[in-house]
Amino acid sequence: MKFYRSFILLFVIIAVQDARAQENSAPAKFPLLGRNDTIRVASTNDQGEMIPWIPLHEIVIYGVRVFKTPQDRAAYNRLRYNVLKVMPYALFAKRRYEKLERDLAVTTDRKEQKKLVKECDAEIKKMFKTEIKELTITQGQILTKLIDREVGRTTFEIVKETQGGVKAFIYQSVARVVGHNLKSTYNPEEERDIESIIHSSGYYHQYQ
Repeated sequence: MKFYRSFILLFVIIAVQDARAQENSAPAKFPLLGRNDTIRVASTNDQGEMIPWIPLHEIVIYGVRVFKTPQDRAAYNRLRYNVLKVMPYALFAKRRYEKLERDLAVTTDRKEQKKLVKECDAEIKKMFKTEIKELTITQGQILTKLIDREVGRTTFEIVKETQGGVKAFIYQSVARVVGHNLKSTYNPEEERDIESIIHSSGYYHQYQ
């Protein structure tokens, strides 16, 4: 009797070990995927075969700049700070004047056009009164150049178009007293450092 009990116990042990070995060698079962686990992508039919693809953002790789002296590095860091300080204002001006041009293009009513120009001018003036007035002379000089870069017209030309030549002359006279020039233009070849700072800052990806 004891012999049969030992035989049965041995048989059970062998069966369990065999089952474990089969379980370990069996291919892993993937969990069932639900609706939220599906990733929708675009696809292209290439000779009857559907090829999925995902659009990627442009990746720009910049080299590490090496400065000759600590003074050069400090000057570049100051320029970067000033550019990043005023860039949002230039982009705001760009978007606002683009909106103004779109609004003016869809109406021929002179009274309505004057109203649109007045509203745009009021928003720009509000920005100047609340924030831009606190800029340093250097930051103001950079801003006038960036407005020309983004809008395609100098600050003087914008004021002249919206407020008339007399006010543009008055604003220019006041600006010259405090070290600004509303007629400043932007030349990418001459402002390579500013161009590099703008493109590496991520502003265009952020505000798209």
